[in-house]
Amino acid sequence: MAGRRRAWRSPVVGLCLLLVALVGCGRPTADTARAEVQRLLDRRAAALLGHDRAAYGATGTFAGYAELGQVPFADWDWRVTAVRTGGRTATADAELRYRVRGYDSAPVTTGRTLRLVRAADGRWSVAADRPAGKGAQQLWDQGAVSVVRGAHSLVLGTGQPQGQLRSYARLADRAVPAVSDAWGTGWSRHVVVLVPKSLEGMAALLGSPPSSYRGIAAVTTGETGAPAKAPADRIIVNPEAYGMLGSLGRQVVLTHETTHVATRRATDAATPLWLSEGYADWVGYRGTGRTAEQAAPELQRAVAEGRVPAALPVDRDFSFSGDANKLARAYEGGWLACRMIAERWGEARLGEFYRAVGAHRQRAGAVEDALRRVLGTTSGEFTADWREYLRLQLG
Repeated sequence: MAGRRRAWRSPVVGLCLLLVALVGCGRPTADTARAEVQRLLDRRAAALLGHDRAAYGATGTFAGYAELGQVPFADWDWRVTAVRTGGRTATADAELRYRVRGYDSAPVTTGRTLRLVRAADGRWSVAADRPAGKGAQQLWDQGAVSVVRGAHSLVLGTGQPQGQLRSYARLADRAVPAVSDAWGTGWSRHVVVLVPKSLEGMAALLGSPPSSYRGIAAVTTGETGAPAKAPADRIIVNPEAYGMLGSLGRQVVLTHETTHVATRRATDAATPLWLSEGYADWVGYRGTGRTAEQAAPELQRAVAEGRVPAALPVDRDFSFSGDANKLARAYEGGWLACRMIAERWGEARLGEFYRAVGAHRQRAGAVEDALRRVLGTTSGEFTADWREYLRLQLG
């Protein structure tokens, strides 16, 4: 006899269906929160790029909006990597990617941690946005960013008068063509200069203690040996040490740092610091008329006392946290080595030597091979020639 078939449902299946109904499509709550936060941050990024203050405020705190308002961003987005929820609050880990229009060929990437709160209607909003862990700050973490555009430069500053920022732009605009004249034009030929309010601000941008950069006028950040699509470098100024320099010293420093921007793609782990720093100083002093004694006082003192270095400076001699006089002698020694190459073999050969060293994938043999192929000499002969050059120039 035909009859209706009776459906049977186990208690376990019934429970599973109930849970699916409660959470929606069976997805974990953490994934749902992550998707919601990502959509929130997408709206926040669009509001920032579109200069829509009301839309930005609708996503949470206004913090960051005024600080970033003048910066010409081409791109800005967060990629949420994790969300930890706890009732009506959450903490999100995100990768922030941004690009400055006309200066960055690829996005700059930095880790951020965002604190979020959930309203009664279930919507998340941003309560705070800070560097992830003990990571480096961004300039806008320190206050409103002022912007000055130069012919070849973009200067971003916090807590600095507009006139002071314009002076940095003038120096950078002179540095760019000076570097191109020495190195060539096969680089971006523009620079971004960050000017925080203080030494402490500079150190925070680098994620290091202030003591590491006391007395250092400026540094350049960037990935050595990176491809053409790598993010643009940043020249970060220590306004306290920089402010103690004279007009020539300020120009030399900006030209030195700009040289690092130009040579980044040709600089690799194979490049010793005596060459990368020495070359940057050589470009910085090029055409200034400064004598060896004027530009290398610490090394001149050592040579006058009969303490001619036995070898070229090694990388550890360039440590910012070490002896300041030793650091000065390291820079001066590298500069005079490059100066000697330019005088004896020619400026074009100096650039060729630099590129040849950086073309190696490892440090071992890089300098020795370039000395042989480009300059036709050996490491021992080059060192002996350099030591004699020091005696002649500084003795």
